Amino acid sequence: MILRSKTPLLFTLVSCLIPLLWLFADIALNNLGSNPIQALHIRLGDWSLRFLCLTLAITPIQMVTKWRGMASYRQLFGLYAFLYGTLHLLTYLVVDNNLEWSLIGTDILESPYIWFGVLAYVIVFLLGVTTSKWSKKRLGKTWKKLHRFVYVASVAAIIHYFWQLKGNLAEPLLYLIIIFFLLSFRVLTWVMNRQKKLNKPQNLRLM
Repeated sequence: MILRSKTPLLFTLVSCLIPLLWLFADIALNNLGSNPIQALHIRLGDWSLRFLCLTLAITPIQMVTKWRGMASYRQLFGLYAFLYGTLHLLTYLVVDNNLEWSLIGTDILESPYIWFGVLAYVIVFLLGVTTSKWSKKRLGKTWKKLHRFVYVASVAAIIHYFWQLKGNLAEPLLYLIIIFFLLSFRVLTWVMNRQKKLNKPQNLRLM
């Protein structure tokens, strides 16, 4: 029974690795096009952003469906956003710049869009390394406040994506719309909960 209840989570865990395996296959078969390094950047960055969107989507889905088992999926998608984001960063540092720190430093100074990428990654990194139950217990109320920065990371990632592209903006625009609706849902929920708290004492006095 326990194994059956964990089967969907295990299936999701394996499925989230398919994009990475597909990428490895394309590298081995030389299917990355005329600019393979750029293709690596884009595909790894895309999947990091997609998993970030999935992470943000869990709370609205959980609130609508009332299914509390979604928390495990939120953690899983968040870790995959961290994994693909780390590979995206390593591609830039190792493959693209061969760890030439002077070149990397100059590139960061001359390319403001990288600042937003760094901001997004630092937040995702902090969220990734504090996912465990031990971290949650250790940080207490700070843990929840820290993990709300996932919204800041998503906005920074979108700006990073938009700013560096010079051609077709359809895909980053789609991500922007998704994140806008997810953030709007969160803000609306916060406003409604706040209204309930403000109205509760008045109702008690009337009783």
